[in-house]
Amino acid sequence: MNVRMNKILLLLTLPIFFSCGGDSPADDQVTLPSDLEFDVQVSDNGSGQVTVTAEAINANFYTVYFGQSSSETPVKTNNGIAVYTYTAAGTYSIRVLAHATAARYIERVAAISVALGSSNSGEIVIPPTGYTSPETYAGMTKVWEDNFAGTALNTSDWTYEIGRGTNGWGNNELQYYRQENTKVEDGYLIITAKKENFSGAEYTSSRLKTQGKREFQYGRIDIRAALPRGQGIWPALWLLGGNFSTVGWPACGEIDLMEMIGGPGNDNTVHGTVHWDNNGSYASYTGKKTIPNGVLGDEFHVYSIVWTDQSITWYLDNVQFNVINTQPAALSEFHQNYFLIFNVAVGGNWPGNPNAATSFPQHLIVDYIRVFQ
Repeated sequence: MNVRMNKILLLLTLPIFFSCGGDSPADDQVTLPSDLEFDVQVSDNGSGQVTVTAEAINANFYTVYFGQSSSETPVKTNNGIAVYTYTAAGTYSIRVLAHATAARYIERVAAISVALGSSNSGEIVIPPTGYTSPETYAGMTKVWEDNFAGTALNTSDWTYEIGRGTNGWGNNELQYYRQENTKVEDGYLIITAKKENFSGAEYTSSRLKTQGKREFQYGRIDIRAALPRGQGIWPALWLLGGNFSTVGWPACGEIDLMEMIGGPGNDNTVHGTVHWDNNGSYASYTGKKTIPNGVLGDEFHVYSIVWTDQSITWYLDNVQFNVINTQPAALSEFHQNYFLIFNVAVGGNWPGNPNAATSFPQHLIVDYIRVFQ
């Protein structure tokens, strides 16, 4: 008796169980089904649609549970085919019962992993849902916005950083940054991390910056984005002090508006951090927020900071999750111009390396960035 799994991560298969609860004398004369097999197909387009196809000898009908709750109403099917669409990514137990009667059946259970908003075929799937931030804020003026219109990155605002950096950009990262991994399409900026050999690296991706082109001191920054996912995937939307080229890091200061380290248990958590030089020693301060359902790549979220001459405050979908008082003299780094950096790293000291469960390509999809002062 087999369970066949295609295009999914098979985590667990449980043996067949026979149920005789509530049997009537007539049920005792019924031939129990045997040789139950089922196949699970997860759609390649990131829609969350799952198709179960079951077959068994002497089965009169089937019921399929998709692991949504203990009170779930199963899908009943006479031909063994059941289709269900998940609305949240996660790991689910699919339970298939092959029935002779309602009370006489055999069953198998298997666990699958479902991802939304990404494509196993490499197709870029734009999430149709998510939070959208206001176009205006009281007392503030929009001073810059990039909606990524057209078919190419606006290089009047952005510069591509190329290569592997020093010691993997200081973090033992594994990727080589290339211009070719960035595209602008249908109003979105898309940075793609790929598993491919290039110039001595096993992975490629892109890193963009506004250094010397768009730099800001104070204000509110909103970035609407859908994140990649998976062990070893490290997207970041962040800022470095405009004096980086002269004083280096961390003396220039760093504001991590959004970072996520991918993998199970991490794909649902955003981190907001600052780094600075504390009298010749490195210092940092961080906070994080975990969403209650799914992962951050399931839909668009808006990642924001409100940066004043007194503090920096982080928001996820306009809900505060971290704040730091920047008035102490030791935090003088945070009172100067900063430029923006968007990138997707692969591997590194913090996330660790990709593993066999990490799928490629992975996409960081940015809808817009808005700066208000």
